[in-house]
Amino acid sequence: MAAGAGGLLAAAALLLAVAGPCPAPAELTDGNSEHLKREHSLMKPYQGAGSAAMPLWDFQGSTMVTSQYVRLTPDERSREGSIWNRVPCFLKDWELHVHFKIHGAGKKNLHGDGLALWYTQERLVPGPVFGSKDNFHGLAIFLDTYPNDEATERVFPYISAMVNNGSLTYDHSKDGRWTELAGCTADLRNQNHDTFLAIRYSRGRLTVMTDVEDKNEWKNCIDIAGVQLPTGYFFGASAGTGDLSDNHDIISMKLFQLMVEHPLEDETVDWTKIEPSVSLLKSPKDNVDDPTGNFRSGPLTGWKVFLLLLCALLGIIVCAVVGAVVFQKRQERNKRFY
Repeated sequence: MAAGAGGLLAAAALLLAVAGPCPAPAELTDGNSEHLKREHSLMKPYQGAGSAAMPLWDFQGSTMVTSQYVRLTPDERSREGSIWNRVPCFLKDWELHVHFKIHGAGKKNLHGDGLALWYTQERLVPGPVFGSKDNFHGLAIFLDTYPNDEATERVFPYISAMVNNGSLTYDHSKDGRWTELAGCTADLRNQNHDTFLAIRYSRGRLTVMTDVEDKNEWKNCIDIAGVQLPTGYFFGASAGTGDLSDNHDIISMKLFQLMVEHPLEDETVDWTKIEPSVSLLKSPKDNVDDPTGNFRSGPLTGWKVFLLLLCALLGIIVCAVVGAVVFQKRQERNKRFY
């Protein structure tokens, strides 16, 4: 019986090994040890400040370039602006550090709408999503400062991520909950100190971190595996105001190349032809609207079924091992009475 229990324990250990450990938190670069890509970076002094001539960047709408910042919108109603890198990015692994400032005269919940950071196929296309195009192809990180959904329990400002292959529409009335991959609350508006956001994409893993508390340290916000983004897209930033307004400023955008080893099979992949996608245990399309502002899960996906079956199998094995041990001890105790 002891040998049988040992075999069951070994089987359980093997299954756990196959399931694998949970991913560890990603470490963001300090900006010194990695490779700064100047052709994709926006830094002071801005070349062509105060004019429409910037060698590597195009801007439109209400965007104004000064010697100290790039203002996407002033603190005025119904304004939108954006700035876009002219050079497509062909890096498979990268990290973007954004120094920004969102501020204005509006008091609590009387300001808006927010700022968006983009890595997309389209560029310089104005639209309703924080001053840029809806149904885009690529990645968007939204820094939303105004709750349009009165029923939500979220605390704003709120940062969220969205990956789109052109088929999804951003729903402003629900603050993008239908298509959000993950998000976090961040007190990033009207701060008297510098505020930063970092976006890392490496080997299919998307990580977003913030430094908005004047602690000079990154705080985890979003960490998602299974993200597929093609190369050859453009970096940009946009902002929009409606009935409420704010100043939305970009001070710098610094892109770093990450030196990461890839498996040999990746060398045969044409990364420019990949469709933006996310392999999630729960797809945003499975989200069912909930008046409380939370999600209720929809139908079970294949991954969910697999995990449930795996957990059930592990549970059966553990129960069998415990039962075998208890049975063996009872047998030994009974022998002592004869």
